[in-house]
Amino acid sequence: MTRILTATLLALMIVPLSVSADEKSDKQKPMYSKKADLHYLLYHPPSFKRNEEKVPLILFLHGAGERGKDLELVKKHGPPKLIEKGKDFPFVIVSPQCPKRKWWDTEALSTLLDEVITKNRIDTNRVYVTGLSMGGFGTWALATKHPERFAAIAPICGGGSTSAAAKLKNVSCWVFHGGKDRVVPLKLSSNMVDAIKKAGGKKIKLTVYPDAGHDSWTKSYANPELYKWFLEQKLSK
Repeated sequence: MTRILTATLLALMIVPLSVSADEKSDKQKPMYSKKADLHYLLYHPPSFKRNEEKVPLILFLHGAGERGKDLELVKKHGPPKLIEKGKDFPFVIVSPQCPKRKWWDTEALSTLLDEVITKNRIDTNRVYVTGLSMGGFGTWALATKHPERFAAIAPICGGGSTSAAAKLKNVSCWVFHGGKDRVVPLKLSSNMVDAIKKAGGKKIKLTVYPDAGHDSWTKSYANPELYKWFLEQKLSK
């Protein structure tokens, strides 16, 4: 009898722990866009259901190592990682997963944004995109393809087409890179910054971590100033 009671008590003690873990994972709901053919995580700020105000949106693009069919991989870095650890943000955050052995498709990402904006209360004057490594390249590519969509971008250890950089002269850009990055050379970021400035862009800044290698994203996404800066940027319509 004593053994039965002990087993029952242990079972009751375990149940709340399981519920807590489920509630934590529910902060980022796994979703699928048929139109864009992309699986993604969707995060809503705690106040989303309590008021009717429109909310700013961040599109987060992961790196090459997180491609595939397992959305848990997307939580390895950036805002999804911080959310999983319990951090809250004042944004709707969309974190798609790029299919294995593929690159970020700008049209698929644009289609995904259209869908999320339609289904949620999004402030279209405050839509932002950021990404790391392959996602940094994706950030540059998407922003130069659709500069009218974004109030601000924050590419981390990426690179882009300098011939298209002039399209971003009116977009607020905060670029991050490690000074000792041997995977993606710092020059790829600095070339984009220089090209935008040459085109007349004045809302761009570059942060270089002199001693950092390829991982310049951990420090960048842990910096509250980045999110404060995002909130300060709006489209002028």
